[in-house]
Amino acid sequence: MYFKEHQRSTGETLLGFLPVLLGHQLAQPGRQKIFPPSLWKHSPCWQPLAVELWRQFCDLQPLQGFCSLPAGFPSSKAMEYKTLPVNEWDETHVRCWLESTGIKKEYVEKLCAEEVTGPALMEVDEAFLKGIGMKGGQIYTLTRKRNELKHLQHSAQQAKCSSSTSDAAKAQTPPAAHRAPGRPSSTSTTYDTAKAQTDPGIPRNTSAPNTSTGDSCDPADKTSKDNTASKSSRKQRSKSSQVKTTDETLQLSNCRPFRNQNSDFKYVKDRVLAPETGVNDLITPCHEYKSFAIAAELNKNQLQSKFASEVIRFASACMNIRTNGTIHFGIMDSVEDKGWKHGQIIGIKVREREHYVDALDYIEKCFSENTQEIARKCIHPPVFVEVISKESEEQRFVVEVDIEPTSSLVKDSIFFEVYLPKYHEGSQKVILTKDAAVYQRLGAKSELVERNKLATFIKDLKDRDTQREKAEHSSTQVHTEIPPNLGRKLSILLNDGKSYMDDSLWYILVTNRCEKDNLNCIKFLMRLNIFCVFDFDEDSNVSGLYSKYKEHHATRSYFLQDFCNESKTGNPPHQKHSRLFDQTSWVFCNGRSDFLGDEKPCDENTWIRMKKKYLKKAITQICDEILPKGSFIVLFLLLSPVQKPLVDTFEEFYTEMNGTEYIVCIAESSENYFKWANLAQAYCSMETLEKCSVVGMKLSHVDATIQKMLPSTAQPRHLPVSTRGLCTLPSLEEEKLFSLEILCTDQCDDIKLDVLTEKQIQEIEQNFYRGKKITWENFWLADRRRCGEIIEREACKDASKLLEDILQQNRLNYSVAKLKVFHHPGSGGSTIARQVLWKKRKDVRCAVIKTSYSPATVCEHALAFRDYEEKDFSHCLPVLLLIEDYDEDYVEELRNELVDAVATRKTNSPRPYFILLCCRRSNDPERLCKASPLDTVAVTHKLTDSEKSLFKAKLEKLKQKDIKPEFILTFVLMCEEFNETYVRDFVGHILQDIDRSSRDTCLMRYVALLNFYVPNSYLSLSHCEAFLGLGIYTERKCRLYEFKNHLSDQARMIFIELRENTTYISSVQIIHCLVAQEILQQLSGNQPQSQLAMALLQEKTLFDNRFGRDEFIKFIRDLFIRRGKRSRGDSTDTLFSPFIEQICNAEGCEKAIAILKAAYEILGKDPFFAQQLARLHYNNEKFEDAKYWAEVAKSHLPNDSYILDTEGQVYRKWFSFRVDKKTQEDTPEDIIEKIKLALKSMTCFRAAQQAANRDRDSMNNAGYFGEVEVGCRLLRFLSTVHVFRRCPEGEHSELVRYLITDYIPEEIKKTWGALHCRLKGLRQNLFDALEWISEDLSYFQTDKTQEKDEEDETDEKEEQIYNPRKWLKRQSEVYAKFFISSLTEDSSGGPKSQLIRRMIIYKSGGGNVTNILSFLADKKENRSAERLEKILSFYTEDPRRDKLEDYDLISFILCHITLACLVPGSSKLLPMQILRELSLRFFKGKGPFPASAYFLLTLLYWPDEALDKVPNPDKDDILSSALQTLKRLYDIKMKDVPTRKKRIYTHFFLGKGYGLGKIVHKTKIYESIPGSLNERRMKWLHGTVWNLPNIQNNLKRVSGWTRDGSVFTRGHMKELPILPLHRDSVPFGNENVTFYLGFSFSGLVAFKIEVENNPSVSRT
Repeated sequence: MYFKEHQRSTGETLLGFLPVLLGHQLAQPGRQKIFPPSLWKHSPCWQPLAVELWRQFCDLQPLQGFCSLPAGFPSSKAMEYKTLPVNEWDETHVRCWLESTGIKKEYVEKLCAEEVTGPALMEVDEAFLKGIGMKGGQIYTLTRKRNELKHLQHSAQQAKCSSSTSDAAKAQTPPAAHRAPGRPSSTSTTYDTAKAQTDPGIPRNTSAPNTSTGDSCDPADKTSKDNTASKSSRKQRSKSSQVKTTDETLQLSNCRPFRNQNSDFKYVKDRVLAPETGVNDLITPCHEYKSFAIAAELNKNQLQSKFASEVIRFASACMNIRTNGTIHFGIMDSVEDKGWKHGQIIGIKVREREHYVDALDYIEKCFSENTQEIARKCIHPPVFVEVISKESEEQRFVVEVDIEPTSSLVKDSIFFEVYLPKYHEGSQKVILTKDAAVYQRLGAKSELVERNKLATFIKDLKDRDTQREKAEHSSTQVHTEIPPNLGRKLSILLNDGKSYMDDSLWYILVTNRCEKDNLNCIKFLMRLNIFCVFDFDEDSNVSGLYSKYKEHHATRSYFLQDFCNESKTGNPPHQKHSRLFDQTSWVFCNGRSDFLGDEKPCDENTWIRMKKKYLKKAITQICDEILPKGSFIVLFLLLSPVQKPLVDTFEEFYTEMNGTEYIVCIAESSENYFKWANLAQAYCSMETLEKCSVVGMKLSHVDATIQKMLPSTAQPRHLPVSTRGLCTLPSLEEEKLFSLEILCTDQCDDIKLDVLTEKQIQEIEQNFYRGKKITWENFWLADRRRCGEIIEREACKDASKLLEDILQQNRLNYSVAKLKVFHHPGSGGSTIARQVLWKKRKDVRCAVIKTSYSPATVCEHALAFRDYEEKDFSHCLPVLLLIEDYDEDYVEELRNELVDAVATRKTNSPRPYFILLCCRRSNDPERLCKASPLDTVAVTHKLTDSEKSLFKAKLEKLKQKDIKPEFILTFVLMCEEFNETYVRDFVGHILQDIDRSSRDTCLMRYVALLNFYVPNSYLSLSHCEAFLGLGIYTERKCRLYEFKNHLSDQARMIFIELRENTTYISSVQIIHCLVAQEILQQLSGNQPQSQLAMALLQEKTLFDNRFGRDEFIKFIRDLFIRRGKRSRGDSTDTLFSPFIEQICNAEGCEKAIAILKAAYEILGKDPFFAQQLARLHYNNEKFEDAKYWAEVAKSHLPNDSYILDTEGQVYRKWFSFRVDKKTQEDTPEDIIEKIKLALKSMTCFRAAQQAANRDRDSMNNAGYFGEVEVGCRLLRFLSTVHVFRRCPEGEHSELVRYLITDYIPEEIKKTWGALHCRLKGLRQNLFDALEWISEDLSYFQTDKTQEKDEEDETDEKEEQIYNPRKWLKRQSEVYAKFFISSLTEDSSGGPKSQLIRRMIIYKSGGGNVTNILSFLADKKENRSAERLEKILSFYTEDPRRDKLEDYDLISFILCHITLACLVPGSSKLLPMQILRELSLRFFKGKGPFPASAYFLLTLLYWPDEALDKVPNPDKDDILSSALQTLKRLYDIKMKDVPTRKKRIYTHFFLGKGYGLGKIVHKTKIYESIPGSLNERRMKWLHGTVWNLPNIQNNLKRVSGWTRDGSVFTRGHMKELPILPLHRDSVPFGNENVTFYLGFSFSGLVAFKIEVENNPSVSRT
């Protein structure tokens, strides 16, 4: 074997080494006869002889002089395993043996890595092999070979025991005179063996067997009369090798049918034919086998003489007996030596077919003149049957000659006497034997008729003629055959014999050219769930199957390489394959004739070379990643003659699926089938193929039979239309809208109700009450009273009423409305949402959104769904879209997409275009409902009195149906309102007698752990099966039941099976998260949860399982990383994941750290786990470890702003800890260390800022907040250092002097060294960060702030999150107080310097935009006005003369505007004109200026009735420039973040006054709205605020117009763009409108846009 693998590279070395080997061999006793010198002169013999020498050399004991072998030869270690007992093998011996079995290299390496020695090899089982990732096919091969090895060892042991009595006899070689006739001498045998070893057609792990007469190297050797077997001297060879190969089981194969010339018939290499046969009934052919391996390599004359000799001898024997016969060349005829099986198919190389055909010309020379013509007619031309092999592409054939002595030819003929040709080596010519011979078939041999028996033989010919005649007559009689029941077979193959098919199964279709006549007979394909089609018809799109299929279904067409890349997108796990399920993928496997690109059809050889690899990848991807076995059937539909690529497809599926259990073949044409089967038999037997095939059934009959078995009818589906009629929705149109699950008016009406048994209906009902999501079938069956009525909760009525209000009133005329349903888990929220859809399906168009698709795709499909079959788009029915368990960003982005799309329609509708019914789980639904009561419904576990009676009555009805309570646990618990005590007792009762050590109990713990801590988590059925050690390759019909049957009674009660609608993978959950919590607590006992999680992380079976792996990894990550957030429905906001916090609280942080470290390693060193470890360490004051993990996280993601922020937090917390924990006076070294920590923290935060600014997909401002916090804390610390002690006046004059001048105290000049320059930059760094935060807060709407405004926030972090304006004001004051000192005032007592003035203003609450505007939120307006007046007093009296810095000027102007809002008549206010003149710097100056500067320009230069009586176009230029710059800065600020985070915050509105009096702040409007905080918010959100009299009296409506969905107004003279707050509020077409005008950092905003009814009235 080794040499075969290295033949090309080591051949020359081996030949050069041959003389040495040969000399050594000849020196061994008994070896001289094996290698006679007469063979040396034949150059073709050198290489095979060298191989044989090498093999024999390896069998000898190590000899002196052969310690160093040439390169390329196998080591003695590699060959040693053949002679050692298995129990003495080490890993190297096992590796060598594994390689010899053909096991894939990757598995060989894995087994070696597991230290599998000989004894271990004997014990490994299937579970172990699966555990290292081995596939079923490889497992089967390995276990079979291992079992053979066991048998080999046993046989070798027995042979060893008896060797002493048998070795001597076996060593003797019979002399030539006593050898059986027809067998070669030892010379011939050796040559043939050597040749066989170099021949790919001969097994590499065995030596060649003895061959028949014709296989001698010397054609002048014995003739055919020596035709019996002899024992070769090579019997002295090792018995173990012989036992190993002879014991190997080879698969039986059928012979080619007699006289069959079909070129599609193939043999499979190394299968065996039935033993050679003698005469049977004269018609059934007898068979004789010849290996012919050596003779096939000879020259033409030698080959032809040998071939003719064998054929003529066999033919004459058959004709003399009057029997049909076939002689086969390329079939082994001996079991002797080295394990060749009798009848083993090897095949021979055929260089020229003509040589074999022409060889039969010897008939005229070998037969007598009167029998030559008859012989020529009886001996048919050679048939060349191809031998196919999985392991070799080399073409080999079995050459067969049929002999047919029909009675019309041989009757009354004399016997056939022949001369046999043989090649004379001396003369190199073909000569004939001297004497003519008569042969006959005796048994399975062609024997010579002895001369003394010839007369009797001739006398019996007449009787044979008569027998022949009778046999021919009998064979021609017609035998009627009963046709097989193909209909039943088809039913069994497709649906296990049930009366209807399982519509949950997917089908993969493999097919070829479909003729036009057959296109009308494939209607059944239109109704199957076809996942994908592998189509080998290049004309399919023009005139084939694809052209027909796409008339009925939406498809995606691919070429092989494109399909392979389909799932390699960067989509999240749940989106990766979803598109493949929603539309049939049509894969053109051999190009398309009508395609304009490069994918053109190619021939078979080119296809194998160029495209086969893509087919393999595609099939592997389907079977390994997308569809679990048992969820799909591969259907081969052979519609036309088959080519090799179609068979290659079968091979790949057969390999990946480990057999034909889920493969079905349908072929109307037997010819097409047999060609396919003959090629496919290389991979499995013809019998196996026949079992999975339906052959000979008309395609039209197949079509009708399958359609009858389908569980639903083919009736059309319908949608409501605006005219109160119906329209048809064909499958093609429905599938185009693949992001929507459409609910039709006649949903489920196509179900064949008569095929549903009562048991099945009860199962559908029971599944719902066990906790599965309700299906449309539940509603449909309830409506038809085939199952119990579904309870309608009060919340359902509330939701229906709110929906009706939206449909009928639509006060705000929104194009997209929202209705929200928040519900406790398991309380029926999803049921209520679907009940609403079911009840409204005949009045509006309804669909469920598949969130695996982007909002843009859903929007496109929703619009097409609304418009479908409608004539007037402005009067279409509204579309009710259900979206479940959604992400807030997703819904907001979808809403904006829909609004924008509707705006482009330019049509008005009295009702909403779309209504988003948003259904989401929440642990506090009532709180969310209170926050938005006008469009929200809360569903809780609490039942009203009427609901309690309904649930109680329903439970009684279910019990009357013999449904046990334990099988409807969710419903029972709901009846008890999920009472904690009841749930605890209930779970305790279920788990009473559970086996806590069993595997399925362990599975319950794992699923409970995930379900309780990770919302919507599950474990795929495939994971569960792998964990329980179940083979997923069970029967199709019972896979799920097989899983259930392996569970304990308790597990069956608490598990519920689901099917993911995005991945289509079956999964398992605990029936409810509260039950999961109880199971976790009660099953854990004394086992801590950290130990359970650690055990889960060690389950390699779960982590290595293919199907649902991405989802499983996501749930594991969420378990350790996902924090709780109230905003998305969690009970509380948490710093870490709820699981980690539970571990910290119950077991201590060390356990939490240990489990996170393990997760970090197991999940591929995930940097976010390192980040969590850093956070966990610094929160537990383990700062060195926190530093390490922060650096680890940063090494993985050096540019991630969140990880860089975490690094900054490590040093911030460390610095604070060192400062707070001071117990004694700091040493100079301590002070320096603390300062370094603070500065290092600030450096990290600045790096986080830079990374966040570069990131286009997120807005992370944590770096700025962090820098301010640590900087202010550093200032406080520096103020306590003895060098900077306060002066008696309480000021930090020394510190201020150090920080803002070049002054450095002598005491720290050297010791602080490099710290000086960094500390002196502290003031500017903090100022820049504060200004950035102020500007940032000016953009955004801060709902969280409003929620917490009235609360006294003491926690600094909470204040930063919920009230950032308040936090900024406080930090600004802290910052400012450290830079104020009387020593820095002018000595003359004049005005303060710019810096000190700015610090005083900061300390007073001014200094930046956010601080100044926060005065307007103070409920004590007088106090705010006084402070603002005081702040203005700090500025120069004449700002036009004493130029202010840019930031100071912005604050100065904004203070005036703010003060004017509070006290319009204040004496401190400058006239509007002066403020305009001061702000011109922002228009004329070079800049750049902050956004607040341009914001002020829009406020000041908006047309004023008093100042702008004469229109001035220059002022329009100022406005236009400011608006353009604001828009540009806004786009830069917002990046590519979700729409929800781009909410515009409007600071001011245009009022009815003039000058500064016309500017009205938002708080004034907000305060004038009556009601509670939530009521005011809802009125603002829904726009009803604009109808209040106070608002209408104070604000001014501005006139404008619309064009192409945009709003414009006129400034002083020119057109200005206005941004509408709601796009759907813009009227369609070109209209004159009025609106309220708002001022924001994104530009001018239009509120309450209305069409102008009285155009004569001027609004500007």
